[in-house]
Amino acid sequence: MESKYRCKKHTLLLGLLFHLTLAYTWAKNDEPVALFDLGYTLRMDYSHPESVRRAWDHIHALSSLQGIVNREAPRLYLFYIETQGIHIDRYWWEKYRQPGKWLHGRDTVVYTDLVDLIQAYSDAIKGAVVYDPNVPATSNVASAVAGVENLIAIRYDPSPSSLYSQVIKSGPRIPVNIWLTKPDGRSLFTGQGNIPGTRRPSSGSAKNDAYRWFIEHYLKPGKCNTGYGAYYIDQLWMENPKATNLNHHTLTNHDFFISKKAFFFDLSPWGDEPATDEPGQRTGTDLETLKEMLLLAYRQNDNGQQFTYIGGFPPWAFKYTQHAGGAHEDVPTEWEYSRIISAYNAFKDADAIGYGALANASFWQHYPLQPHYPQKWIDTEALKQKGYVNQQGDLTIEGKNFIIFYVGDYDASSWLSQTTPTIWDHPKRGAVPLMWSISPVLAQRVPMAMAYRRETASPNDYFVAADNGAGYLMPGMLQEPRPISGLPDGLSAWVKHNQPYYRQWGLSITGFIIDGEAPGLNQQGLDTYALFSPNGIVPQKIPLTLLHGDMPVLRADYDINQSDPEAAANQIIARVSNRPIPFHWFRNILKDPDWYTQVVASLSKKDPNIILVDAPTFFELYRRYLKENDAAAEGKINLK
Repeated sequence: MESKYRCKKHTLLLGLLFHLTLAYTWAKNDEPVALFDLGYTLRMDYSHPESVRRAWDHIHALSSLQGIVNREAPRLYLFYIETQGIHIDRYWWEKYRQPGKWLHGRDTVVYTDLVDLIQAYSDAIKGAVVYDPNVPATSNVASAVAGVENLIAIRYDPSPSSLYSQVIKSGPRIPVNIWLTKPDGRSLFTGQGNIPGTRRPSSGSAKNDAYRWFIEHYLKPGKCNTGYGAYYIDQLWMENPKATNLNHHTLTNHDFFISKKAFFFDLSPWGDEPATDEPGQRTGTDLETLKEMLLLAYRQNDNGQQFTYIGGFPPWAFKYTQHAGGAHEDVPTEWEYSRIISAYNAFKDADAIGYGALANASFWQHYPLQPHYPQKWIDTEALKQKGYVNQQGDLTIEGKNFIIFYVGDYDASSWLSQTTPTIWDHPKRGAVPLMWSISPVLAQRVPMAMAYRRETASPNDYFVAADNGAGYLMPGMLQEPRPISGLPDGLSAWVKHNQPYYRQWGLSITGFIIDGEAPGLNQQGLDTYALFSPNGIVPQKIPLTLLHGDMPVLRADYDINQSDPEAAANQIIARVSNRPIPFHWFRNILKDPDWYTQVVASLSKKDPNIILVDAPTFFELYRRYLKENDAAAEGKINLK
């Protein structure tokens, strides 16, 4: 009784602490929230270069302003992201404006003119950083400088209607503190001589010289926060804005990283060809710059004891792949980038093309989370009630095949935010058990989405970590030897990074481990995951079955993504019939609950012995199966 009382008392204290924190946040943030609607930029005619430039300039300036203004408190909110007719930013705003919610009762002030908004917050900024329209990389350098120096990012454009003319040459006349172009508009970075303001020889690439200028002036002196990096397309986007969704300039993603004083880059991960956006550069120049940035971050992050959190994704529709005249396909480019950053103890929050745009993360980062979001594991008694074990605890599953769906892909804050109203809020959610696979590190940028899903989960919704834990990296690249970086083993640091996230979110399973072209997990790698993911992992490069200590290990199998549920069910049946074990994992990408319900209904009709179960049941039964089957536990079972 005493232990139960203590547990209850502890829970009440945690709850009280949460509500006190919420009350303090409200009291602290009693100034009105400024609101600004960027929707007009989506309605511009993107076939006209002037409209494209205007959209870019307005969004970039606002994102840089927002990152500075929201650094210490949530003060500026914008409306921009639209998905399938849903206004995502309004969706989240209205949800948390409801009585009892975080933003209820907060006063607001609406701005309809960007220049007026900049003027209103002129005391929060120290000036502007002006960048070069002829050297695309300077737009990313400007975002990085903006965060460090508290400046707004403005593209040089002396035409009378430009934002530069409206806020630098007239209007509020914001002073220019940093020029990334010459004041007369000539390029500062030319790829010749020495990099401006340094004794460092030019790389021969204007693009890389801009980033190396930032390295010399900001990264090496320790002026920026190397715990955060940002990989987003530079202003070259303006040459092909319709390559994918109009919001995939991803400028609205910058605000969070500006608030964190992060470093920014847009560099090719390939060392076997020049970057497609600068084909005249020496092969591998981009990669050299990227590695230099990552190594400096590693050193400044206590020699990798802190991991570098990198937002963004290779802009494959625009650069560095066959889409842009390169030699490499999209997924290999994703994997090569992952392989490289992993070698330097960095991971990505993968804002990939499709749902890659995110707004207001600098605002939502202040959302107060609870200390713990616990989940229950299944016990022997519950398995007995389901008829899966006998009174002695032995399995009674003869003739049955158990399946689990990896409900993904939620390794990106942008994807989690945008899909909540269409997938999570679907009325069929809860009809069948689903293993929602979400990276817990997304709580940094979209904590409100993480909390909302936990608060509204049904008994059939269970949460596990997405690839590859608390952030997307390739853990095989943390294992020695590490030929790309030559750095020491990073596995112990990975444990320390993951454990707090897994504890807070009640996680004990890592639903998928993408190995890509990296080495698979060795014994030390498996030991690492056993320390924070004891109830199961699903890697790519592993024997079909394995029991590592007490941790069940199952090799990842097929992606099942047919739009037709009947076709999906048929492929599952065919695959199950070819596997020599009764446990089957399938990955699905952005499928809604109705799709899963129809797939399960079709399976039940065609083969009732194929059973979808919840994640605790699946992995606990699989663990017991391994313990009862030595060959399976030792990884000696092979596919037919």
